[in-house]
Amino acid sequence: MTRSSARRQAKARHIRQVIDAEGQTVFENTTHVNKGRYESNANRTDIEELRAAARAIKEDAIERLPELIETVRESVEANGGTVYVASDAADANRYITEVAGDAEVLAKSKSMTTEEIEVNDALEAAGVDVCETDLGEFVVQIADEAPSHLVGPAFHKSTEEIAALFNGHFDVDEPLETAEDLTQFARDHVGERIREADVGMTGANFVCAESGTIALVTNEGNARKCAVTPDTHIAVAGVEKLIPTVEDLPAFAELIARAAGGQDFATYLSLLSPPVDSPVVDFDRPDEPLSESEREFHLVLLDNGRTEMREDDDLRETLYCIRCGACANSCANFQHVGGHAFGGETYTGGIATGWEAGVHGLDSAAEFNDLCTGCSRCVDACPVKIDIPWINTVVRDRINRGADPGTFDSLVEGLTPDADPGGVDIQKRLFGNFGTLARLGSATAPVSNWIADTGVARAVLDRAVGIDRRRELPSFERETLVDWFESRDERGGASEADRSVVLYPDAYTNYVLVDRGKAAVRTLEALGVDVEVAPCHESGRAPLSQGMIETARANARDVADSLDPYLDDGADVVVIEPSDVAAFRNEYERLLPADRAERLAERSYEIMEYVYGLLEHGADADALTAGGSVAYHSHCQQRTLGLEGHTEAVLERLDYDVVTSDVECCGMAGSFGYKSEYYELSVDVGETLQEQFSGAVEADRRVVASGASCTEQLESLFPTSTTHPIELIAPRS
Repeated sequence: MTRSSARRQAKARHIRQVIDAEGQTVFENTTHVNKGRYESNANRTDIEELRAAARAIKEDAIERLPELIETVRESVEANGGTVYVASDAADANRYITEVAGDAEVLAKSKSMTTEEIEVNDALEAAGVDVCETDLGEFVVQIADEAPSHLVGPAFHKSTEEIAALFNGHFDVDEPLETAEDLTQFARDHVGERIREADVGMTGANFVCAESGTIALVTNEGNARKCAVTPDTHIAVAGVEKLIPTVEDLPAFAELIARAAGGQDFATYLSLLSPPVDSPVVDFDRPDEPLSESEREFHLVLLDNGRTEMREDDDLRETLYCIRCGACANSCANFQHVGGHAFGGETYTGGIATGWEAGVHGLDSAAEFNDLCTGCSRCVDACPVKIDIPWINTVVRDRINRGADPGTFDSLVEGLTPDADPGGVDIQKRLFGNFGTLARLGSATAPVSNWIADTGVARAVLDRAVGIDRRRELPSFERETLVDWFESRDERGGASEADRSVVLYPDAYTNYVLVDRGKAAVRTLEALGVDVEVAPCHESGRAPLSQGMIETARANARDVADSLDPYLDDGADVVVIEPSDVAAFRNEYERLLPADRAERLAERSYEIMEYVYGLLEHGADADALTAGGSVAYHSHCQQRTLGLEGHTEAVLERLDYDVVTSDVECCGMAGSFGYKSEYYELSVDVGETLQEQFSGAVEADRRVVASGASCTEQLESLFPTSTTHPIELIAPRS
């Protein structure tokens, strides 16, 4: 067994164990909050304006970070407190343990930054008894486990598991059973520990530099108790938590509760400009007057790699993160495994790749980075509009470049049809060059299909490349879409068409799902459009998914070169595969000169989006095939672009009865579902979609999907074939 094969098998076993042990509970918790986010956002009409405002504030704050650090130092000192800027975790822990001194008990509220520096271990080594007061953190502290979610540390534990944990750990009078039992017990227990505490520690959701005000956003209220009950308060925050003024808070206050908890408002939003003026309560002498003892406040601002992240054009966006966890809740893979698989040393979910790479290093990010499939659902969920998939892609590229080239890589470097160096895993290199593979498979079909499906070939692919033998391989067509189009004797478009279109043939449409390409041509021509089909060049989506950015950049140049003449002639670009539309409109701005990327983005349309526009502008709907019952699954990137509504509108206009799915992703995600280490996770995610559509299929609804990978997943889940919407409505040939 090769080292790569052993590594893949170990990862597959770990993911399977997490799915079995924690998957169902994580799914219930994350999807509950995700649903709440959708519902809460729907209650406001200005969510996008708030997101834009919050993004602008964070951009400005990170740009002005050195200035804001000095401003907050002056304001906190003027208030009577102290600011310490810690260079790294060791520096922060040294300062904190010095401040704690001979304290016996420290009461602590939830803070991922303190998890990052492992302050509990440092304090306990110094003889301080640390008590977590957030319910979720309290649970994982008792269980001696790492948090599984940025906001819900115990999202992986069911009520029954927590009851068993508490009943086994504490000497309780009566067994704890219900959520109410557990909550009341924890409230009483941590309340007593807060009263005993010599020092209180909190994080800070935001730190307002001008006034030295910290904002604590919670649902339990224990954070502010930790801040004001003991006479010493230590607040620990990354330097990125700084914003200029209190006046900048409202946008974040509106967004964070919705993103983090699916709520219109957080239960508690506490604004403190410590040290606070309230007297300290002596719980040992409740009948005596309140003490006027002087309070201490220490704000520990942590760098720990953040300065370098600020100077890194690709990781800088990570510092805009407000730690809401929405990227995790909206991620289909995370919903099924949680942060104990989809996370590093500290951080979990989509944004974790940027954090782990920045504060712990690439090795930590490499442990889970491939679980991000680039589906882009987190982009819509993020309240500050961070391009999380791009951060994951960049880190994946850096991991590839940091890998030690093996013998095979040294032999093939310079011979492979890509622009990336040796060291790229053979599995990634294969999938990153899918266009070349598909071209060869088509040229030698049907022999290539027969050979690939033999037991020997599947065993070799499984062992050497990690293509799971349980996943059916694509079947290449001998006649490509480009060949079919060029060989046609007649064109169906109008001789004096008002519109001209160039159809971009992605690799899957050109070599595998050729019928959907033919249907697109027939539909456009039936609606009076003059159609050309461009040469087939891989869009770059495949190498991007593998972290092969230079190859993707070369692909993008080839695509732009091939489409430029059509654009010069005034043609619109129509694309069938949603992920390629997303590449043209989003990633190409990072891969091409700005003017070329902008022109292509402005003139590119998803096929059903274009059909919708034609019908809206008077094209004859009677030319299309109408009527029927369908179960429709839109592509994840199609939804992020806001394009799924066009398909639904066209189908409804043509008298189709449509049932739509609401899962974030089907689980196939291009190459992800082929990989042996992720096959079972892919299937587990797909089963959620299967549950939604099982009744529809039993009712003889036709299954329809916009994406190629969605089609493959659905056809593995149901005994019926899956159709692209354009095939459904195309004129019958």
